[in-house]
This record gives sequence, structure tokens and C-alpha cells, in this order.
Amino acid sequence: MERPEIDLRSASVARIFDYYLGGAHNFAVDRVLADAAAKLMPELPRMMRLHRRFLARAMRYLVEQGVTQFLDLGSGLPTAGGSAELARRLDPSSRVVLVDNDPAVIAHGTHMLDSANTAVVLGDICEPDLVLGHPETRRLLDFDQPVGLLLVGVLDFVGDVALPQVIARYRDAAAPGSHIVLTNFSVEGGLEDYQRTEQLYRDNTTIDFHPRSAAEVTELLAGFDLAEPGVVDISLWRPEAVEDLDEHPERSAAYVAVGRKP
Repeated sequence: MERPEIDLRSASVARIFDYYLGGAHNFAVDRVLADAAAKLMPELPRMMRLHRRFLARAMRYLVEQGVTQFLDLGSGLPTAGGSAELARRLDPSSRVVLVDNDPAVIAHGTHMLDSANTAVVLGDICEPDLVLGHPETRRLLDFDQPVGLLLVGVLDFVGDVALPQVIARYRDAAAPGSHIVLTNFSVEGGLEDYQRTEQLYRDNTTIDFHPRSAAEVTELLAGFDLAEPGVVDISLWRPEAVEDLDEHPERSAAYVAVGRKP
């Protein structure tokens, strides 16, 4: 397979997340922008850690419901604490397909994964038919059985064009008993800091942000029965440890939910 070309001149969302999480798969251009953004919004590194801890809780819940195959849409790099590692830890027989539109994720991820039960696919999550029909997706995932649809830390960068219909396409392709895990950035806790950070990214990258309200997130989950406690702040979804919590949850700036297809 031809190796995807990586643009070393532009920052990457996946590599910025990796940097905030203490990973080593990032470049100077990513670190410079990440540090500048963190000065404007000091909670950004904490938010990335909260996302990882939420993902771990949500995937544990899905495995308890009998889900052992996962389609991670907008996966980012498969670093420590990511869906591929979590799935293997929770159930060694789990199968995971990681989907991302960033060539860096494909180039690095292919070398980082060492299991025949995982694959990395270059694709746009807003083209569900191509993602669902990809040979690696079809090889690893059986859509006649429940699947975990993971949309964690990706919808923040996806516009509103037909997004409910896109998610509905994945839902319709999945068997009853499938689950969705979803997060989306919110500005309801601090609009001014967000606006400054958004402008920084616009000035330095092609990255665009799409925060959503709790009502908008709920709309994206049509057709799923929400697990308790529903659409809530990221630190309030079934916390298990002090590290899951936030002294000011209203400032955590992300809504999350887990839903089941009946």
C-alpha cells in the first residue's frame, strides 16, 4: 500500500491531541500551536485527559453489554488509552477499525498497531458508505452483530452539513443492540476563551470548530435509547474516580452520551 503523504508544515488535530496526552507522535509545528492554544484555554490538556477517561468508562460499559467490535470514527492516533488498546484490555477477542482522514494517523497508526484484530482506514467519516464498505471494515466487523460506534473528540471538527443523516446511516447499518459513544465540544461554559482559541487555529491551520449545545447533541442521537444519565458534561457520565471529576463541570466544555440501538 502506498504510504500516505504527511504535511509536516501544518499542525494536525490528531498530533495535537497526542501532545496534550503526553505522547511522542507529534512534531514541532503541533507543539507550538498546542502550547499557544493552552495559554488561551488552560483547560485544553485536562479536557483531552477527561476524554480518554470517559472513553474508557464508556467502552467498559459497552463490553458489559456484549459489544466486542468497534468502529472508531475520527480515531486519532492509536496511542496509550485509545480504543484499540482499551478493547484488547477489556476483551482480547475484540475487533477494532480506526477511521481517520489524517494521513499522519494512517502512517503512524499502521506501525503502532500489532494485532490482527485491528485496522486503520483512511476515510472521511461523513462518507459512511465508503467507510462501511471499506475492505478492512468488512473484513473485521460483522454488522449482523452489535457494533460500538465511537465518535469521541471528532464531531468538534465536523460541520452541520447533513450530520444527523450521516450518523443515521451508521445507525441503520448496525444491528440492534449496537451502541454509540459520542462527545462534542461546547462553548456554554466560556465563550470568550473559546473565540480567542478558535481564531488562533483559523490563523494557523485549516482546522475549524463546531461546538454544539446539549439540545443539538441530543438531536444527533435520534434513534438511540440513551443510557443514564443521558447527555451530560463529560465529567458527569458515570464517574468512577477522582480523576474523572471536575471541580467546575460546567466549564469542562464538552457534552457526552452513550446510546443503544433498540
